[in-house]
Amino acid sequence: MLLLTSLGHAWAQSKPTTLTNGATTLLTSDSVRLFVQVAGRGTPCVFVHGGPGAGSYSFEKLGGNRLESDLRMIYFDQRGSGRSASSPRKNYSMARMVQDLEELRQHLGLEKWVVLAHSFGGTIATAYATQYPQRVQALVLVNSVLNPTASLESMLQYGTSLLPPTEQPNPNIPMMQRFGLVMGALQQKKLAYQLQYSADSLAARASHAARAVPTNQDFATQVFSGRLPDYGRDYVPGTAQLTMPTLIIAGQDDRTTGATPQSFRFLRQQVVVLPGKHYSFLEQPLRFRQAVVSFVQHLPRTL
Repeated sequence: MLLLTSLGHAWAQSKPTTLTNGATTLLTSDSVRLFVQVAGRGTPCVFVHGGPGAGSYSFEKLGGNRLESDLRMIYFDQRGSGRSASSPRKNYSMARMVQDLEELRQHLGLEKWVVLAHSFGGTIATAYATQYPQRVQALVLVNSVLNPTASLESMLQYGTSLLPPTEQPNPNIPMMQRFGLVMGALQQKKLAYQLQYSADSLAARASHAARAVPTNQDFATQVFSGRLPDYGRDYVPGTAQLTMPTLIIAGQDDRTTGATPQSFRFLRQQVVVLPGKHYSFLEQPLRFRQAVVSFVQHLPRTL
């Protein structure tokens, strides 16, 4: 296992590593240990997972592995997520998440990389691309959420519609409380999978993969506590300032993102709409792979 460690100023002066396949550990400048897995060959591509707090393992096994013949995939679990450690100072701000990504890029010795995100990870990927546009060769946003509030509202509206009128919560109840009531009712009726999957078997596959590794829920707990206002922002307006090539993959019946692909404003965006809901890489694996690989292969060459 390759261990990347240092503290403070010494960390900033450390020599970048050579990008090699295998499990690595990154100790961030504020001493949080992050799990990293590198696999494949070709253009470096970092995966920014969603959740919040879902970790990268499910995507690695159910979607990312199909890209490894053409891309050098870099899977990492965000702080307080998956197999990574929690922040002792509870620092889960968007600025810190962006800094973690940049520290990882530097330590892997990469000039640029493709940034691929799923779901909630779209907010972090977009914030990173905004702060470090010169480091992003391209963006790939898969079923991505850029407005978490709109996402929650969309899921609540759809989830409520799946329940009989007599079991729908009072619309005057606060939104987060209503969401909890709706999710509880859907789970009781074994309908919760319909929020994000086209079939129960797909949800079962994703759940089985997620249970295969340890999980850390600290980041998710902090986000849902409401104490991190960064994650309630709408990141869509800022996309109009981003000039890197951007591929947007959307599910035709995705009720999670809270947006249509056309609502994004990236200056050089391509949109691919696939049948299915929120997990296009699982529902349409071959078409997902083809879309991503073709997009990356046609990117302008970098020096």
